[in-house]
Amino acid sequence: MSKPTPVALLLAALVSLFLLMPLIAVVPVSFTPTRFLSMPNGNWSLRHYQTLLENPAWLNSALLSVRIGLLSSALATVMALMFSLGIWMFRPWFANILLGFVLLPMVAPPVVSAITLYFFLIGLSKVNDIVGYDTWIGVAVAHAVMIAPFAVVMITVALSQVDRRIDLAARGFGATVSQRIFKIILPNIRFGILTAAFLSFVLSWEEIGVTLFVTSVNALTLPRMMWMGLRDNIDPAIAAVSVVLIAVVITVILAKTVVSAWFSPKA
Repeated sequence: MSKPTPVALLLAALVSLFLLMPLIAVVPVSFTPTRFLSMPNGNWSLRHYQTLLENPAWLNSALLSVRIGLLSSALATVMALMFSLGIWMFRPWFANILLGFVLLPMVAPPVVSAITLYFFLIGLSKVNDIVGYDTWIGVAVAHAVMIAPFAVVMITVALSQVDRRIDLAARGFGATVSQRIFKIILPNIRFGILTAAFLSFVLSWEEIGVTLFVTSVNALTLPRMMWMGLRDNIDPAIAAVSVVLIAVVITVILAKTVVSAWFSPKA
């Protein structure tokens, strides 16, 4: 395989820099000493990072987002796994119809899904106080509905790479359905399941459209707090939060790269 030319590398670097410019511009804005979003004019300040540490609302919203993300990703991954396994193992003639219904939230307008989930959670609020409108479990359920189709795609792709003859051989030797699932199929798609769970968590973490419809004052996630800061008073602490999130993402990517390189088989 031929190596990329210096011109190609230069073009790739320029395109990457262009795509990263909005993220890079947030960094100096987070150090502004003013009470509004602006570039620092010679004076740099950590006041907005101090606000993140002193204002418990930011930490509480971040912890709530983590809690909702973990629950919604678990629900979405389990539902997607059960659906994908059923389609893959039993192969009903109407499998494509079922798959179309499951993937419908991916193509439906987000506003339509948000309004539907709003009325659904309002109805649940009338019969219980745990899962309903403006509750963190209700938000997790709404997120799970929205992100489950993405988990279905990831797990279905993983299952498509499994040789069916392995499952047929296990069935021929008298293995039960549960034995085939837990001892044959799941070990072969474990990386697909983990990828689906991670993607589901990320999608839940950044979800804002549905969250605006199904929350009010109690379940304030981090994206909703940032949206409120932009909408109400343009709080520069939002830039500080963005820089912290960018640093976390870069750290996770570098850690994943190091771990992958460490455990990858040596040539």
